[in-house]
Amino acid sequence: MPRILSIDYGSKRVGLAVTDPLGIFATALDTVHSQDLVPYLKAYHAREGISAFVLGEPKTVRNEPSQTAMQIQEFAVHLQRTFPGIPVHRIDERFTSKIALQAIAQSDLKKKQRQEKDRVDQISAVLILQTYLEQQR
Repeated sequence: MPRILSIDYGSKRVGLAVTDPLGIFATALDTVHSQDLVPYLKAYHAREGISAFVLGEPKTVRNEPSQTAMQIQEFAVHLQRTFPGIPVHRIDERFTSKIALQAIAQSDLKKKQRQEKDRVDQISAVLILQTYLEQQR
């Protein structure tokens, strides 16, 4: 069964998370360089199938678009053109990086593992996907 894939988009790194085949649980998938994202998604879609994308939408504390909002909007348009049959859902991603950092700090990971930025991006993508799944229930 196709999976729902969430994207925590950044100008350098992109965190990815996916659901299980039944669409119940969100798990971290990978962190890729932003330049490699579309080929990665094409390969993943060919292998596993993607039923929907969930893209983090960065907003400020005042619920206004953040500085990176335009870049993410451009990516969303590109994503829709590249995968025309797959819907792209937008989810408010405020505080996901802070929550991810707190979760990592409270984990049993070694100090070096806690400092890996890739891990923060993946956990942020998981939080975005979990938020989407909860809203759908």
